[in-house]
Amino acid sequence: MKATDMTSNLENKKGFLLLIHIMAWGLVFGTPFFFLEKDSQEIAWKKYLDFCIVPFSSIIVFYANYLFLINRLLFKRQIIKYVIINIVIIATLMASMEIWRGLVSPKQVLEAYRIEKRLDEDNQIREYKTIVYKGKPNIYKKIFFTSRDLFPLVLIIGLSVAIRMTQNWYNTESERRELEKIKTEAELKNLKNQLNPHFLFNTLNNIYSLIAFSPEKAQQSIHDLSKLLRYVLYDNQQFVPISKEIVFIENYIALMKIRLSDAVQVDVNISKQINPDTKIAPLLFITLIENAFKHGVSYSEPSFIKIDLHEDGNKRIVCQIENSYFPKNDQDKSGSGIGLVNLQKRLALLYPEQYTFTAEKKGNIYQAILILPML
Repeated sequence: MKATDMTSNLENKKGFLLLIHIMAWGLVFGTPFFFLEKDSQEIAWKKYLDFCIVPFSSIIVFYANYLFLINRLLFKRQIIKYVIINIVIIATLMASMEIWRGLVSPKQVLEAYRIEKRLDEDNQIREYKTIVYKGKPNIYKKIFFTSRDLFPLVLIIGLSVAIRMTQNWYNTESERRELEKIKTEAELKNLKNQLNPHFLFNTLNNIYSLIAFSPEKAQQSIHDLSKLLRYVLYDNQQFVPISKEIVFIENYIALMKIRLSDAVQVDVNISKQINPDTKIAPLLFITLIENAFKHGVSYSEPSFIKIDLHEDGNKRIVCQIENSYFPKNDQDKSGSGIGLVNLQKRLALLYPEQYTFTAEKKGNIYQAILILPML
């Protein structure tokens, strides 16, 4: 991924997160407007400001944890320090809440209480005096209101930790996938770099054998080889239209057939029903075809090669190759023997758990079948 693309994605992600935060807090602070009494604007605003104490405190707790404390303390295993700082923050905010509520005049408190509870005025005054003027607050109510203010703050701390841990997990997972992708691409590139010399070596061996008895054919073969190399060297996409791969296969088979005698039967069946726009990883089938020409041809005995490429009813591309089998001896240096090993590694990287590949010898016949999903 380019640096500019990564920067753009990061900026978009930050903008999206900022929008979510604004919407979430806007919803919290905007909800009371649907429930405030409209009989007295002054009292309604006083009640709203009283309501805002806890959400505003929650913002302080949330972003103190979300932006600083979690990463700098909790994730660095300084748990005791993290807990102590949060206790200090919450105690400070709780004291500030009490001070703020004490700034509201007794008349405003009484009026708000009357509107909210709809109780008899005498009962209100009596209860209010008991709570405020006599200085003997109900201990249970005090605990209740303190817990009511404390619980959201503790909950906000847990929420901030959960969100930050989720984000860290997501970022770590994204980085892991990106590194895995880079590793896979590098490995595929390395395997393809191995394949190109292997392919070129085998093809040059075939052309070399033509020079002795047919220089004209050898010259034409070199021209055909240049077309093949253009595809192998310059078409570096991970997946290409299968139409390009078919043209490459047909050119390669034509090049190989130049040096064959009439005793070698080559049957090629490439279905015209295959969708030409189907995407496929390049240079997979050619390994099997190379192998067939390498081990399936004899200049002293009748031999054959059958190549069939078609689309089955399950939307898969099937390449089936059968050839007579004449194993090479130890003195034969045509190729390095890495073809099939290379193929299986590339398949595992490109089509993990999606492909089917079998290759086996049955008597004097070698059969290879490769089935790939259509992309």
